[in-house]
Amino acid sequence: MRDKVAQPVTDYNRRDFLKAGAVVGLGAALVGAGLTGCEKKRGYREALTQFKVAPIDPVRIGFVGVGGMGSVHVRNLLNIEGVEIRAIGDIVEEKVARAQQWVVEAGQSQPEGYSRGEYDFKRMCERDDLDLIFTATPWKWHVPICVAAMESGKHAATEVPAAITIDECWQLVETAERTRRHCVMMENCCYNRPELMVLNMVRKGMLGEILHAEAGYLHDLRAIKFSESGEGLWRLQHSIDRNGNLYPTHGLGPVAQCMNINRGDRFDYLVSMSSPARGLGLYAAEKFGPDHPKAKQKYILGDVNSSLIRTVNGKTIILIHDCNLPRPYSRINMVQGTKGIFHGYPDRIYIEGRSPEHQWEPIDQYLEEFDHPLWQAIAKRSAGLGHGGMDYIEDYRLIQALRTGTPTDMDVYDAAAWSVVSELSEQSVANRSRPVDFPDFTRGKWQTNPPLGIVTG
Repeated sequence: MRDKVAQPVTDYNRRDFLKAGAVVGLGAALVGAGLTGCEKKRGYREALTQFKVAPIDPVRIGFVGVGGMGSVHVRNLLNIEGVEIRAIGDIVEEKVARAQQWVVEAGQSQPEGYSRGEYDFKRMCERDDLDLIFTATPWKWHVPICVAAMESGKHAATEVPAAITIDECWQLVETAERTRRHCVMMENCCYNRPELMVLNMVRKGMLGEILHAEAGYLHDLRAIKFSESGEGLWRLQHSIDRNGNLYPTHGLGPVAQCMNINRGDRFDYLVSMSSPARGLGLYAAEKFGPDHPKAKQKYILGDVNSSLIRTVNGKTIILIHDCNLPRPYSRINMVQGTKGIFHGYPDRIYIEGRSPEHQWEPIDQYLEEFDHPLWQAIAKRSAGLGHGGMDYIEDYRLIQALRTGTPTDMDVYDAAAWSVVSELSEQSVANRSRPVDFPDFTRGKWQTNPPLGIVTG
């Protein structure tokens, strides 16, 4: 029976949530036993450590959601060997037809379309000629689609975040373990060139022991949130209903890999606080007028959320969410060790004994020496294919793992650990920034899981 967990904080449940907040600290009493109460009540299943399946070639794909990012993935997949797109689903028929045409133009048979409403993905999952269901839908559909895929014997891949709530994260983990199917969150920023270079340098010991990282998603989304199309149709509602670090994985994923999270270390607890919410109301008043309903709407998402994460091994991470104020884009991407430090936006590096004393260096010469072999191998193929090529590389790596029967770079435990920050931060913000424990989704396997290696093309 699934544990009851706190729901995302909204106006209608805030009072009940604060009453329940008094029990947040109880999990600390169980940490010494190695598992929190949440894990102790769950039926143990064999963990998917270094999980792999028999090679699949070709990989037959059903795709759900072909809007902005979905369209990028479909075009990428049509440029990757060993892929057949056999089904396309979206609630907008015109988007289905557009993606079908792309598949035909690529020389494949026209995939079947699924556009009979929000739950038509279930009909797609019932097919017996698909290996992978890939979703790029609004956030609330990620877990239902992934679970339906795995329950029907398919592997699942989802855009970020993989889940919104603690309970949803456990649902993905437990379903993947029970069905023995991959469930991968497609975190493209783990494949960006500077992030891959830093991972390569960390593995070579250039930064020494990694002690601290800073990351985030700092992106002015005001125009997108108030758009009448695309993400504007659903993303603004999260700013109305929730207050926390709502989109953690772009910044967190790459530094988590450098710090061996779930592979020698794991997230232990976090504290989180949010600034006042001003940006969306001011923007709406200026754009639509002060008397417009969107200007009078109450937005509870703090303009800047700051979360501090401590790992079991004592390492620290500062994670920022900043999407409602005017600013240039950044993911911070700072990794600091006993021998040096890398800092992004702009990219710069300092290595003790190698860099000029107390001076940052540009990364150019380091990129020549430490460029990740994966990027070197397929950079030409990825050129111009989404976010500077990192979207193509993440799709390529997933297909390569399925075709060769090797473990995926990111697994269901990464999807859960990186995504669960969302609700944990909501709990901490609502409870005066008190510490909140991370569940151990690996149930102790993090202690023996090997670090992510340096893969090639």
